Amino acid sequence: MKIAFFELEGWEEKIVRDMFPGKDVTLSADKITDIELPEKRDYEIISVFVNSRITKEVIDAFPNLKCISTRSTGYDHIDLQAASARNIPVLYVPGYGDNTVAEFAFGLILALTRKIYQGIDQIKESGSFSLHGLRGMDLKGKTLGVVGTGRIGREAVHIAAGFDMKVIAHDPFPDQQFAANAGIEYVSLDEVLSRSDVITIHCPYNKDTHHLINKDNVGRIKRGAYLVNTARGPIVETVALIEALENKTLAGVGLDVLEEEGETKDELTTLIMGHPKEEELRMMLQNHILMKMPNVLITPHNAFNTQEAMERILSITLWNIKSFIEGKPINIAS
Repeated sequence: MKIAFFELEGWEEKIVRDMFPGKDVTLSADKITDIELPEKRDYEIISVFVNSRITKEVIDAFPNLKCISTRSTGYDHIDLQAASARNIPVLYVPGYGDNTVAEFAFGLILALTRKIYQGIDQIKESGSFSLHGLRGMDLKGKTLGVVGTGRIGREAVHIAAGFDMKVIAHDPFPDQQFAANAGIEYVSLDEVLSRSDVITIHCPYNKDTHHLINKDNVGRIKRGAYLVNTARGPIVETVALIEALENKTLAGVGLDVLEEEGETKDELTTLIMGHPKEEELRMMLQNHILMKMPNVLITPHNAFNTQEAMERILSITLWNIKSFIEGKPINIAS
């Protein structure tokens, strides 16, 4: 079976060859589009990343194609209808950064509650070792409110256990078995807001979660709490955040995502192609009141970005292809 991998980085090549010893495998750093087709097109399996555009015309250009495997969670760069018309399954990576994003969220939590960024910035900017204004808060014994208990939210729950935190959670589809095993309690969103010392958001963005935290309910947040959002910006209404910070309802906020970003469909696209609104966001932040608040930390949508996460993407992709070759395909895009 002839297999081709496109958009590879150098470190991936040895791993791919070791997975398919003796197989006819082609490795390329090039992407595939309608106007950027490889000279050789007799492959039966192709694997691409998010910068390729697998249209009907591209699929038709590979007469022997039997399988497409994308090294990403999103697959809107592939024409599923055209693939289905030729009975070509499209395989994807359902999850790769569960602990990665949860760990980053706790990085923001620690930076906020222990004023780590302020301390570092103080020394770098003024050379002062004064502790004035740098007193923080222990996490042990505090209540963490987790909004969304999918893959990432569950990792956050496990990390919180290591800090000996009490965890309450809100999810429209509560998993009581998970709650019992993890020792957490499912409650309403209002209870998460009113009882939590730290709130971390891990739900998907959709019409039901747009402005889930907003001007109408932000006042219910426990006074002095911290909020971290590593999910999607529009889940939290920006003006509500500013109001809660200015009236000291919130002691601090950590944001890896901004409402102005809109719905980012796939972080990996940003990694490869850059942020589509980078200049717009830069100009917006120059005048953004959040940027000027000392108790607000903003990072560039980087929570997913670790070497281990990239390696997991490749590993899952290789197993997807191996399973297809063995006649038991997994992780098929719908």
